[in-house]
Amino acid sequence: MASILHVDMDAFFVSVELLDRPELRGRPVVVGGSGDRGVVAAASYEARAYGIHSAMPSSRARRLCPDAVFLHGRHDRYAEVSARVMAIFRDVTPLVEPLSLDEAFLDVSGAITTAGPPVAIAAALRGRVLDEEGLTCSVGVASTKFVAKLASEAAKPRATTTGPVFGSGVHVVEPDETLAFLRPLPVQALWGVGPATLDRLQRMGIVTVADLADLPLDNVAAAIGRSHAVHLHALANGRDERAVEPSRATKSIGHEETFVRDHHERAVLDREVVAFADAVASRLRAAGLVGRTVQLKVRFGDFSTIPRSTTLPVAVDDARSLADAGRHLLDQVDPSPGVRLLGLSVSGLAPPAGRQLTLDDAEGAGWLEVADAVDEIRDRFGSSAIGPAVTMGPGAPRPKRRGTAQWGPAAPEREPESEPGDPIG
Repeated sequence: MASILHVDMDAFFVSVELLDRPELRGRPVVVGGSGDRGVVAAASYEARAYGIHSAMPSSRARRLCPDAVFLHGRHDRYAEVSARVMAIFRDVTPLVEPLSLDEAFLDVSGAITTAGPPVAIAAALRGRVLDEEGLTCSVGVASTKFVAKLASEAAKPRATTTGPVFGSGVHVVEPDETLAFLRPLPVQALWGVGPATLDRLQRMGIVTVADLADLPLDNVAAAIGRSHAVHLHALANGRDERAVEPSRATKSIGHEETFVRDHHERAVLDREVVAFADAVASRLRAAGLVGRTVQLKVRFGDFSTIPRSTTLPVAVDDARSLADAGRHLLDQVDPSPGVRLLGLSVSGLAPPAGRQLTLDDAEGAGWLEVADAVDEIRDRFGSSAIGPAVTMGPGAPRPKRRGTAQWGPAAPEREPESEPGDPIG
C-alpha cells in the first residue's frame, strides 16, 4: 500500500504574508530580496503566471511584472507558522521528516488502523491545515519518498493571472501504478539530474524517465559514472529504499549575505564578521549545540569564491570566540578586488555536555554570563534589542536575521527601518 506522504505547502511564504496582508490577495506578490542583487524566495500564483519563480533574480522578476508587490522575507514568522503545521502532522504520526519550512515526508503506515487509509489521512491533513492556519497544501501519496514528492507536484494548483486554479489537492500513486506514472516524465524530474547530468543524458538520446529506465545500466555508467548511474537507474525504475527519518542531526549552522555593493575595505568586512558571529552564536545556543570548525566564505565581484577554515581547540557557542576565529580567517583574504558575499559557519557540532574550559576560557568566563544575558534580553524584547557595539549606530551592519540573507539585499533606497513586512515598490 502507498503509505508515504509528501506534504508541500502552496506558495508558503507568500500565503503567510497574505494572512497578515489580506488586501494584497489577487495581486502578483513576490517575497525575497528586492534589490538588484536579490533573488525571489516565493511568488504568488498571480506572479507565477508572468513566469516568476523562486531563485530567479529579483531584477528579472521586476521586468517580467513591473506591477508586482515585493515584500521582505520574515523568516521568524514563517518558522512560527511552520512549527504549528508540523505539529499537525505529528498528531497523525511521529514519523515526520521536515525537508524545509514548507514541506515534509510522513510515513503513515502505523496510523492506518486509527486514522483510515492514507488517502483519507491526506485529505484530513489538508482540512486541518486550512481550518487551523488558513493555508492550503498539496499532498502526494506513494510507496516511496521520491514518487510521493513527484505526486505532490501533480496535485498542486496551476498559476493564472487571475489566481490559482486548484488541482486535486491529493494525488495517489499506488505501487502497481508507479512505473506508468514515472515513465512519461522528463528525465530531469529525477533527483540528482542537474544541468551537467542532463546534458550528458540528452547526448545519449535520453529525454524521458522511460528512456533512462530502458537503457542498460552499464551504458548510463559510461556517461555519468557508476554510483550516479546506479542511483538514477533505480529511481527511473521506481526503486527508492530510503525511509522517512524523523530526526536528522544538524551538520552546520551559519549565516551568509550578499551585499548591496562590493566591499573593498577590511574594516567594513571586519564589522560584518562580528555581526555574523553574533547571529551564529545565538543560533548555536538556541539549538543547544557547540562547534569546533569555523569556516569563512568569501565571494568576489567576479563570482569567484574561496573558503577559509580553522578548527578550534575546544567547541564553542559564544560570539567572541567565533568573531576572533572569523577575523583571523579574514586576515588571509585580500578584499581589494571587491567582496560581493561573505559567510561564516560552524560545523563539527555536538551537545555542550562535557565541554572543558581552557585557561583562556577560564580567564574570559564572564563572556558566558554575557551570552546568557543577551539571550534573555532577545527572548523578551526581540532579536534586534541588543547586539555587538559595532552593529549599532549609523552605517552599522543590520542585525542578521535567520533565513533572509539567502534572498539577497533589499533595494537600498527603501530598506525597512522597523517592519520587515513592509512592501517595496
